[in-house]
Amino acid sequence: MNDYAGKPLAVLAFSGGLDTSFCVVWLIEQGYRVHTVHVNTGGFDAAGLAAIEQRALQCGAQQHASIDARADLFQSHLRYLLFANARRGAGYPLCVSSERLCQARHAAKYAVENKADAIVHGSTGAGNDQLRFDTVFGVMAPGIRLLTPIRDLALSREQEVAYLAGHGVEVDASTGSYSVNAGMWGMTIGGRETHGSWESLPAEAWPDAASSQVAVREIIIGFEQGIPISVDGTSMPPVELIEMLNTVGGQFAIGRGMHLGDTVLGIKGRVAFSAPAAHILIESHRELEKLTLSASQQFWKETLGNLYGRMVHEGQALDPLCRDLEAMLESSQRMVSGEVRVRLQDGYMQVLGSRSPHSLMALQPAAYGEQSTGWSGDEVAAYNKLHAMQQKLCWAQQQQAEAAQ
Repeated sequence: MNDYAGKPLAVLAFSGGLDTSFCVVWLIEQGYRVHTVHVNTGGFDAAGLAAIEQRALQCGAQQHASIDARADLFQSHLRYLLFANARRGAGYPLCVSSERLCQARHAAKYAVENKADAIVHGSTGAGNDQLRFDTVFGVMAPGIRLLTPIRDLALSREQEVAYLAGHGVEVDASTGSYSVNAGMWGMTIGGRETHGSWESLPAEAWPDAASSQVAVREIIIGFEQGIPISVDGTSMPPVELIEMLNTVGGQFAIGRGMHLGDTVLGIKGRVAFSAPAAHILIESHRELEKLTLSASQQFWKETLGNLYGRMVHEGQALDPLCRDLEAMLESSQRMVSGEVRVRLQDGYMQVLGSRSPHSLMALQPAAYGEQSTGWSGDEVAAYNKLHAMQQKLCWAQQQQAEAAQ
């Protein structure tokens, strides 16, 4: 006899963590057969992916699907965030928001293709992830019922651990202490210390412990039209390059920080993050843009890039405006090709230099602070006089007004 016959199908976006493990067991108790979908956006090796599948089946899932979406994550999201040099609060590189949007798209596609009766995520009611999943599911799977057990039941992590234990599902004690999201563009860690604004994360809470055997390392990163294509002259696809920089940068504890920001719900949120590759690439890419883009290009790209980053962060990546912004960002990268030399050392990255066949610096008729061959002293004096004209007029206006008082 088929125990699943006649039962409605629930498709769960599954991470293998505490919340989604709880969801599997809870959904089965509600009478659903459960398909878990893990969308791999990086941060796991083969053993880690196998452990996630084992956890899903251990919790009672009828079927588990593992989708490798790393290349799609870069193509659909990360390359535009890199073009935009997008960082929240000038530090956090939007790793979770881009991953969630990618994961939600693939989970929704799976649910539609398998004619699911319900689609489920394990987000709480206090963060931005719920909005990202809800929005994408509502847009891409509008006829499928949305279930959000973690948000609706509002259980503590301790209660979830106890619930799973009561159903014979073992949970590592550390799982209840910290919530870790590992992905290709970075890792976030949440726990007791991030619930307030003062405490920092203890050293043992960082999963990627610094382990470099050398004090300093220099590397050269190659870019072609804004896309990273090589490290130290060795060409590699973007996914491989990012994972390599995560390993190398992580050994020096590069890209760590504590992000304090505003959620879409209007409350403040704080999280620890470790994003070695994102930090190295954004800083390197920005330096190459300084060499190859005009001042106006840089200004407007930063302005519109911030808007693009905000829309991704707030789960609005399916809005047509994002396609318009992506077109502008991609167009801006036509000349952003070349190499950037960087130095890595304990907790610190320094850009040492950049070069490009499209260098504007190489074409200019003057060196900063030196003599010019492109204009005469009289010509630049006349320009400077006109440049100051409106300030001069407004200054005289202010003096006249003060004298009349």
